[in-house]
Amino acid sequence: MAAEGRLIVLAGLPGTGKSTLARGLGDRTGARVLSKDAIREALFAGRIEYSREQDDFCVEVMLQTAAGVRGRDPGAVVILDGRTFSRRYQLARVREFAGAAGVRVDVLLCECPEEVALARLAAQTDHPARDRDAALYWRVRGAWEGIEGGHRVIGTAAAPDECLDEALRALSLS
Repeated sequence: MAAEGRLIVLAGLPGTGKSTLARGLGDRTGARVLSKDAIREALFAGRIEYSREQDDFCVEVMLQTAAGVRGRDPGAVVILDGRTFSRRYQLARVREFAGAAGVRVDVLLCECPEEVALARLAAQTDHPARDRDAALYWRVRGAWEGIEGGHRVIGTAAAPDECLDEALRALSLS
């Protein structure tokens, strides 16, 4: 792992495999995975709204957690999972945080064909976020502002191990 510390951001529409890739990267590299959905469940159990305000709050908790991890281990690699980063301000906030903390940011944009993402959403029963369905996919896609700045696109229609290998190569972690 890099001695400088690193923040890996997984972006993409619902159903594109962000969480699967995050878990794989964490397992393979020892990186710490912070899941917005798990944090939301822990903080707001019984009061989950799936609102922009709640999402933003959970991401701030993730960033503060990443800062705490970095304080104990300056070379730590932290993965942010669970947000689409469909709005420019969302990724801008992460980059602002990373710049102030002196941490490298790598953005992986997970993409797969629409029918693959929709099939995954329809079949998924174990994801902590209960609002994941085709309606969410279309809502996020319709509001997508695009990813500005440096990022790598990871095709996530292949088998999980193939996607993981592609991500590791893109991050120079293989």
